[in-house]
Amino acid sequence: MTDYREVLRLHNLGLNHSKIAASAGISRPTVIKILRCAESQGLSWQTTEGLSDRELGERLYPKEEGKPSYKLPYYTWVHRELTKPGVTLQLLWFEYCEKCRENDEIPYQLTQFKKYYYHYLLSWCVWQVRIA
Repeated sequence: MTDYREVLRLHNLGLNHSKIAASAGISRPTVIKILRCAESQGLSWQTTEGLSDRELGERLYPKEEGKPSYKLPYYTWVHRELTKPGVTLQLLWFEYCEKCRENDEIPYQLTQFKKYYYHYLLSWCVWQVRIA
């Protein structure tokens, strides 16, 4: 495990990244990453005295919040709309994006929209074959 406190201590003493890396037994890019994270979090050797190693690691690398959830389109509606003349997947995607934005939801990009529609078609066809 990387000794973050040691990296911060050596940096406080004025050592360069290469010397810190050699002393701590880690790579130079890792030293740079630790120091950038510490700077962005407002941490220094002096401010980490009261923190445990675990707390210091959590402060340096806070857990990311979950991935944003995308609104999955209602593909039964998409499939039904495609039977109408002049309607394309791209047109339906534009409508889907507008609805998502009205409701503060994140829409899929066109490529993903088409990919999931294709998966819907495959599952729908398999389901139809099983019924027959």
